[in-house]
Amino acid sequence: MEMTFEQAIQALEKTVKALENKDIALDEAVKLYNEGLKLSKICYELLTQSEKLVVKTMTENGLEDFKLE
Repeated sequence: MEMTFEQAIQALEKTVKALENKDIALDEAVKLYNEGLKLSKICYELLTQSEKLVVKTMTENGLEDFKLE
């Protein structure tokens, strides 16, 4: 099952909170860190896909020079 961006970011936030626990064992911290890296990559890839879609849509509609100020 693929995660949505919202699901991935929520899981990443939960992982970060767990890592902030000072009583966490080292092996658990390493597992959580690796999980956080995976979730971060998912978020990055989803954002990149969305950015490409927005740029494509803007280009197709002649709005490639449109800038928000």
